[in-house]
Amino acid sequence: MSAGPTRRLFFALWPDEEQRAALVRATGKTVHHSGGRPVPEENLHVTLAFLGSVLESRLEELSVIARRIAAIFPRNALPLAVSLEALEHWGKPQVLTVLESQERAHGAPTSGVAELARILTDATAAAGFSPDLKPFRVHVTVARKVVRAPRARTMRKVQWSFDAFALIESRTLEEGPVYSVVESCVLGGAEKVRT
Repeated sequence: MSAGPTRRLFFALWPDEEQRAALVRATGKTVHHSGGRPVPEENLHVTLAFLGSVLESRLEELSVIARRIAAIFPRNALPLAVSLEALEHWGKPQVLTVLESQERAHGAPTSGVAELARILTDATAAAGFSPDLKPFRVHVTVARKVVRAPRARTMRKVQWSFDAFALIESRTLEEGPVYSVVESCVLGGAEKVRT
């Protein structure tokens, strides 16, 4: 493999400002009481497939895979719905996460989200990328460096809905991670929006 510049990339469901604001309103007090550092509102998302460092020279190949998957994703599975209402403290990475409702977590259909994550992971692995192969769980990290687990395990339900997924670049700055959309792919059709 030839060396060259790399970018830290992942595929995600990328919510709009209104969806993010609803989650911040629902979790604000819990995040504050956790003693952790809130994830900036503009960084809230659902990771579908984490790819890590990817050679810039392979970015177009990754884009082709994403567009192909978006084009063949079944329209009858849309929109992708995420119902966030369970709080969980993950001790080792010291993060506070919001998960899907317990009904979904225990086998009910996930409206295509888990399927999309699996397809993206399998396709990128088959093409020689190195996606994270840990079992997929729909979650949104809302705080980092958490020192106190929340007392409550549930919260007011927040519903997110998607008809596209995005390829995101993660850059680490002194003030923390900064995410930017490299490309958005509309599901169920060949349409592509580059930002």
